[in-house]
Amino acid sequence: MNGLLDAALANPWATLDTMLDGPLHPGGTDATARLLDRAGVRAGTRLLDVGCGAGDALSVARDRGADAVGIDRSPATEGAIRGDATALPVRAGSVDVVLAECVLCLTDLPAALAEARRVLVAGGRLAVSDVVVDDEGPDVPDAVADALCLSGARSSDRLRDRLSTAGFEVRETRDHHDDLLAMRDRVTGRVDYEGLLGLLGDRGRRALDAIETLEAAVEDGEVRYVSVVAVAPE
Repeated sequence: MNGLLDAALANPWATLDTMLDGPLHPGGTDATARLLDRAGVRAGTRLLDVGCGAGDALSVARDRGADAVGIDRSPATEGAIRGDATALPVRAGSVDVVLAECVLCLTDLPAALAEARRVLVAGGRLAVSDVVVDDEGPDVPDAVADALCLSGARSSDRLRDRLSTAGFEVRETRDHHDDLLAMRDRVTGRVDYEGLLGLLGDRGRRALDAIETLEAAVEDGEVRYVSVVAVAPE
């Protein structure tokens, strides 16, 4: 049982993917579609999805006629190529929109933003969604923080500041607290944490305490999920 817990903590998103249907980010494909609307993605738009994962966002973009290509460290879908957010294998000025959902908190943010600006056309749009935290964030073990993208998360103000420093004009920021709460409920409705972790003694109790602390932080808005649309300079 300890081995199963270690495997789950090492790659929680893969573990959740075996239990849940659809994209593993708040709001799912509906949130992606709304973000693409705000970024002006339509037929003929050249879109680059950074950290495309299973390709759900690529499908949404292609359904509206966009010329969409995915980048991922481990490509797992058609139309995706191997690459990293900090070294995009794309020519300068060749993309209309860069999409980055739940990925920038895992990267060297200044380097990733510099790459996004490099590949975008003048006036191109950067559409971002990510986890943000207030102050220091919830007090959870490092392994949990790393697994759930909290160790690299920043406040929404700091995210906007970094975008501005990179030369982008921030056009719009939206908070998706309701979507985050719904995702929490979706996960807890499928996974019996107490039953599973109760079998692991003290270690399981500590893990359950961390989950309860995180859930309280989400409920209180200390951990949030936001989306931002920013524009590259002309």
